[in-house]
Amino acid sequence: MSSSLTVFIVDDDPAVRDALGLLLGVRGFRTALFSCAEDFLQGWQRAWAGCVLIDIRMSGMDGLSLQRRLLELGCLLPVIIVTGHGDVALARQAFKAQASDFLEKPFDHDKLMVAIEEAFSREAATRGQLRRRQEGLDALATLTPREREVMQLVVTGRHNRDIAPALGISVRTVEVHKARLMDKLAVDNVADLVRISMLGSG
Repeated sequence: MSSSLTVFIVDDDPAVRDALGLLLGVRGFRTALFSCAEDFLQGWQRAWAGCVLIDIRMSGMDGLSLQRRLLELGCLLPVIIVTGHGDVALARQAFKAQASDFLEKPFDHDKLMVAIEEAFSREAATRGQLRRRQEGLDALATLTPREREVMQLVVTGRHNRDIAPALGISVRTVEVHKARLMDKLAVDNVADLVRISMLGSG
C-alpha cells in the first residue's frame, strides 16, 4: 500500500464518517473526510490518488450524481459506493457508471479492506495505461517528418521495396529510416509499431 494513496470518504452522517476515518486510520490508510458531495467537488484535484468511498444517499447531491460528475471531469479515482438496505437497484446503476465496488451498511470490515485494496490496484492500472500512452506520444513526437512518412507506410503493410519508390528514396534509405524510428519508439516488430502509431491518430 503506497503512502501517497488516500481514501476519500464522502458521507453526510458525521458518525459514519468519523467511524470510517478511525477504522481506516488504525489500519494504516490515509483518509480525507467530506460531509457532502459539493465539498468534495470543490476540493477535488486531478493529482489526487487513491479511491473515493461515497454514500449513495446524501442531502444535496446524492452519491450517484457525484459519481457521474466525477466521470464527466475525467477523475481517475475509483469509486466505492456505500449503500443502505434496499439500495440494490441503485447499486446496479453505480456499477453501470463504472463503480469499483459497492458495500452495504453495516460494514463488513474485511470486505471494506478488500474493496479499497482492489480500488487502489485498479487505479494503479489505469494510471499505468495513461503513462504508457503518454510515453508513446512523446516518442512519436521525436520522429522526423520522413520517419513519420516511412512509419505510416510500414503500418499499412507496405514492404521496403514498395516504400522506396513511393517516397522517391532508395531501399537502403528506407531501411535506415525504419531502423531509426523503431529504435526511437523502442519497438522491435511491426505489430508494436502499429499499436504505437495508432496513439498519434487517436
